[in-house]
Amino acid sequence: MDFNVKRLAADAGTLFSRAVQFTEEKFGQAEKTELDAHLENLLARAECTKQWTEKILKQTEVLLQPNPNVRIEEFFYEKLDKKAPTRMNNHELLGESMIDSGNESGPGTAYGNALIKCGETEKQIGGAEREFIQSSAINFLTPFRNFLEGDFKTILKERKLLQNKRLDLDAAKTKLKKAKMADARALPLGSTPPPGDAGYVANFSFMVNFLHVKWLKMWAEEVTKAEQDLKMTQSEFDRQAEITRLLLEGISSTHAHHLRCLNDFVEAQMTYYAQCYQYMVDLQKQLGNFPSAFSSNNNQSTASAGASVSVPILPLSAPLPSTTGNASSGFTELQNFTGSRKARVLYDYDAAGSNELSLLADEVIMVSCVPGMDSDWLMGERGTQKGKVPITYLELLN
Repeated sequence: MDFNVKRLAADAGTLFSRAVQFTEEKFGQAEKTELDAHLENLLARAECTKQWTEKILKQTEVLLQPNPNVRIEEFFYEKLDKKAPTRMNNHELLGESMIDSGNESGPGTAYGNALIKCGETEKQIGGAEREFIQSSAINFLTPFRNFLEGDFKTILKERKLLQNKRLDLDAAKTKLKKAKMADARALPLGSTPPPGDAGYVANFSFMVNFLHVKWLKMWAEEVTKAEQDLKMTQSEFDRQAEITRLLLEGISSTHAHHLRCLNDFVEAQMTYYAQCYQYMVDLQKQLGNFPSAFSSNNNQSTASAGASVSVPILPLSAPLPSTTGNASSGFTELQNFTGSRKARVLYDYDAAGSNELSLLADEVIMVSCVPGMDSDWLMGERGTQKGKVPITYLELLN
C-alpha cells in the first residue's frame, strides 16, 4: 500500500509537469523539442494512409451492400460477436418471383418456361454475387480493417508515448535551466553584519556562512539531479523515437500488403462479372428457342389480331435484323406462293425439337412456305435435312 501511494504520487507529479510544459508551450513560454524531418514525414504518411484506408473501406462496404440499414444490422451483429441471419439478395428474390410466376403460368408454355429459365439465371447471378461479396470481405475488407484496428492503433499508442516522452524531456530541460539560474544567483550571496559586540558579530557571520554553504550545496544537488533527469529523459525519448520510427517505416509493408489485397479484389470482381456475362449469354441462347413466344402462349386464334410479332434474342455482336424494304416484301411474297427461295442465316439457332432445323450464322439454306404453318416460321432445307426455322433469323436473297 505504501508503494502504491508513492507510485501514485510520482505519476501525479509526472502528469502535472507534462501539463505545465504543454500549457507553457501553447502560450510560447517554453521551448519545444522538434522531431526530425524524417520522422515527421513518416507520421504524415501514416496519417494519410489511415484516412484513405478508412474512406476506401467505407465506400467498398457501400458497394458490396448498398442498403444502409443492412450494414448497420451487420455491424451490430459483428460487435455482438454473433452470426448475421442469412438473407436472399435482390437477384435471388427476383429469381424466386420469376420461377413462381413461371410455374403459375405453366412450365409447358413458352412464356412460363422462359420465366423459369430467367429466374434460374437470376438465382445463379445472386449466388455469384454472394461469392463475390464473401471473397471481397475476406481478402480485401478484413485486411484493411485489421490495419485500422490493429497496426494503426499500435502506431497511435507509440506516438502518444513519444509525445509524453518529449514533454518529459522538455520539462527536464526547463527544470535544469531554472536550477542553474538559481545556483548562479546563490554564489554572490553575502551580508554585512549589524553593529554590536564582537561575539554577536562572530556568531552572525558564522550563521550566514553556514546557511550560504547549505544553500549552495542544495542548489548544486538540484543541478546534479536535474542533469541526471535530463540524461534519463533524453535516453527514453531517443528510445521511443526509434521505436516509433520503426513502426512508421512498416507502413511501406502495409502498402505492399494492401496492393496484394487490391489485386485479389480486382480478380474477384473480374470473376463475378465474367460469371454474370456467361450466365446471360447462356440465357439468351435458351430464350432464342422461343422466337414466337407471344403467339405460342395464346391458345386462341390470333388471325383477327393480324400477323404476330416475333422478337428474336440477338447475340451481343449481331446486327439488327432487316425487317423493312426488300426483305419484308420478300417474306410476304414467299408466303403467297409455294415456291422456294434462298435465304442467308443471320444468327445461330439451336433447334428446340426434332421438327426444327438448327442454323449457323452466314450459311445459305432453301426456305419455303407451308400452308397452315405459323406465320413466324418457314420450312428450311439444307441438303437432306429439313425442318422449321424462325423467319426472324433469316434474310431472303434475290
